[in-house]
Amino acid sequence: MTGATQKHTGIGIYGALFPVAAIVAMLAYNVNVYGDSAVAGSNQFILLLGGAIAALVGFYHKITYDEMLKHVSGNLKSTAGAILILLMVGALSGAWLISGIIPAMIYYGLKLLNPSIFLPATLLICSVVSLATGSSWSTSATVGIALVGIGKTIGVPDAMTAGAVISGAYFGDKLSPMSDTTNLAPAMAGTDLFTHVRYMTITTVPSYIVTLLAFIIMGFTLDPKGSADTAAILSAIEASFCITPWLFIVPALVIFMIVRKTQPLIALLIGALLGGVFALVFQPHVVAQTTGVEKLDFHSAYKGIMNALTVKTSVATGQPALNDLFSAKGMKGMMDTVWLVICAMVFGGVMEAIGALHKISSALLKMASSVFGLFASTVASCVAVNLTASDQYLAIVVPGKMFSEPFK
Repeated sequence: MTGATQKHTGIGIYGALFPVAAIVAMLAYNVNVYGDSAVAGSNQFILLLGGAIAALVGFYHKITYDEMLKHVSGNLKSTAGAILILLMVGALSGAWLISGIIPAMIYYGLKLLNPSIFLPATLLICSVVSLATGSSWSTSATVGIALVGIGKTIGVPDAMTAGAVISGAYFGDKLSPMSDTTNLAPAMAGTDLFTHVRYMTITTVPSYIVTLLAFIIMGFTLDPKGSADTAAILSAIEASFCITPWLFIVPALVIFMIVRKTQPLIALLIGALLGGVFALVFQPHVVAQTTGVEKLDFHSAYKGIMNALTVKTSVATGQPALNDLFSAKGMKGMMDTVWLVICAMVFGGVMEAIGALHKISSALLKMASSVFGLFASTVASCVAVNLTASDQYLAIVVPGKMFSEPFK
């Protein structure tokens, strides 16, 4: 907890909750008006408006603008790495598309997987990769993208595939000794890493088994609707791309680097750059097609690779189902998420600066009159901080520091 947050204790619980209630109400109405397009800008403005409301509460309690700006700056600094990773995920998806890496994953996946075993296989694959890398984001950005594509082509609903990818990715991230949050949580609570992991398995493993059984049942009861003919899809992929196992060198190298504790940002950057190189080596005709030229030269090659990394790129095939799948938005496709994160950090920073997060957590702590109550208060506090600050790291640090002594 920062000195500014500890110093200003004049804010009451109603004052702390007022910005939260205001932003929840505004976001609910905004989503009702805009629907799915709310993330294109209106939600971001609501978050900034919520930060302004929290700032007014802070001014009323004599908290200066400079103090609030200091906390906002700290929040933005802490998310810089995550923002860069998001941008690099967009670049990687575009590079891996035109290089044929994602099409190759889909091609071989279609030959090996069928709808009955696809969902549990997706869960297990993402779990293993995430355990090895310690990163749910890297897992989702690499094998996750390919598995979503495979699921789409065999008629498995996107929502089910995404659920299996996320479940597996977060299972591995949660228990992996290489995960940043898995290391941060015991550090804040005052215990060691492997004790922390051992106790997490008490709740995580049973829930994982239930999830796996659920996906097995869904797989055997799934009736794929509108799934395209697999043979036709395989032929279309072969006609559009040069499919070879050599393409798997790039994802294998990225996973190897992350396992070797290379920073995910660096690993993803190298993966994106190698994707561009492999596109020129294995798929020059695809690069030429995306730039609208018949013969590839240095200028068109540069433009094709750069477009794949930064903006929307599509590869036309003879299959309508593949035309939608073989489309990537590059770094530009991540911008809505990036400025949503930035605006959320502004709101969270102001809430932390005015002492609202500390007040809400303290109120929850006072409600704990038993061991169960202490557990419930801790969980509620973490959820409250995560909802108000939109930052999982802050949700670990703030309650971790507050509740470490009561648990002892």
